[in-house]
Amino acid sequence: MNILRATATVGSLTLLSRVSGFARDALIAGMLGAGVVADAFFVAFKLANLLRRLFAEGAFNAGFVPLFARTLEGEGEGAARRLAEEAFSLMATILLFVVFAAELAMPWLVRALATGFDPAGPRYALAVELSRITFPYLLLISLAALVSGVLNGLGRFAAAAFAPVLLNLTLITALLLAAFLFGMPARLLAYGVLAAGVLQLALVLRAAARAGMVLRLRRPRITPRMRRLFQLVLPGALGAGVYQLNLVVDTWFASHLPEGAISYLFYADRLNQLPLGAVGVALGTALLPGLARALRAGHREAAHALQNRAIEIGMLLTLPAAAALIVVGEPIVRGLFERGAFDAATTRATAGALAAFATGLPAYVLIKILAPAFFAREDTATPAKIAALCLGLNVLLVLGLIGPLAHVGIALATGLSNWANAGLLAWVLWRRDALAPTPELRRRLLRMLLAAAVMAAVLLLVAELGAGLHPLLLLAVILPSGVLTFFGAAQLLGAVDLRSLGAALRQPQA
Repeated sequence: MNILRATATVGSLTLLSRVSGFARDALIAGMLGAGVVADAFFVAFKLANLLRRLFAEGAFNAGFVPLFARTLEGEGEGAARRLAEEAFSLMATILLFVVFAAELAMPWLVRALATGFDPAGPRYALAVELSRITFPYLLLISLAALVSGVLNGLGRFAAAAFAPVLLNLTLITALLLAAFLFGMPARLLAYGVLAAGVLQLALVLRAAARAGMVLRLRRPRITPRMRRLFQLVLPGALGAGVYQLNLVVDTWFASHLPEGAISYLFYADRLNQLPLGAVGVALGTALLPGLARALRAGHREAAHALQNRAIEIGMLLTLPAAAALIVVGEPIVRGLFERGAFDAATTRATAGALAAFATGLPAYVLIKILAPAFFAREDTATPAKIAALCLGLNVLLVLGLIGPLAHVGIALATGLSNWANAGLLAWVLWRRDALAPTPELRRRLLRMLLAAAVMAAVLLLVAELGAGLHPLLLLAVILPSGVLTFFGAAQLLGAVDLRSLGAALRQPQA
């Protein structure tokens, strides 16, 4: 399997999603700012997205993709299709009940997620209303994630990676309609989330049909394979979704801080999500089916080589991104968001949270690379146990840091708990002889760190010299300066061979 080419496919489309997401968030920032309405919408949006990331993209695919790949390899396409259809029908039935129950219990769900919202205040009432509109998105996007897992198991990554772009385009359309019609932008955004779910599910179903996997509804049944799937999915709900659970902890604590704290964390996380999605999620998505197939065929050394290659690629792209977000986060936030209701004070507060989140960026990408080594072996319980431990650590860190650092302490706690998670995953894999980093990999990683340090120094100088420039112009100078400096230093230090990377990208996907 050409892990670099597969990652490039997923990463480039995820990057398109993140860029369109920036356009979306810039419009939201300009129209909603960081106040009552913004806090209410972000809580509503986060509630459906949290459960989607935990149970659909995270835990479900961690269990489903290896099982689907094993069935496809061992029993053929017909058996794999039956597995997908059984899972689709069962998931649809369960989620219909979940959505119905959540609509009835929404006031209590919002209270649980944002306990600092005054039940008699406007933030709480609006958050409940918007959450009821957005929550059915969970059903639609969870089914879309299942179909995306089928496509990934077949080695077809493009449609699933493009689907999030539809969400961003739909929300941008909703915001433009709000501006044109002078309507309530938060409500139109909530309806836009629901419409995007329909479009995303339709897109991946069509792609699956074109790949020869037309999925038909079956009568929901608990078959032996479904029991095995649930055995993998249920513990994986925590293991694959620890980052999202940490964000819930962030929201819970931030709701007790002054107005705007939730929004600062949201905007900072959106910027942090750019390298997370384009690198971490892309690598994890591309790596899991390849590892599952290699292990199924008994090619243990090939699995080790695949994982080492993923670590090298992940750190090559993530270390400079983390360094840049830490040292020049404020000019980046100012250039992307500071306009309209998003003022200079909001920029400074968001940049502080961004720098703190970025400290854990390489660790989160490592989690995305290391966790598939467990999932491919149909072990979702071990990452779940590690995740539970790190979630408790995150709470303790927040309690210690929120006093002196406010919302920045919340973000820093998330970054530190990510490092604990990545370290424990690596240690367990190494003890099981499932992780074998080569001396060459270790040397390259050290040289990447040195190249990132050189880049950080250059970016600090560029930001200082360009302080008087227009924010967008300064941003246009910072980004290429960082890219050229890092990759130039990495090439000179021997951290990377750019020619070999180019040759690997040109190799066909196996």
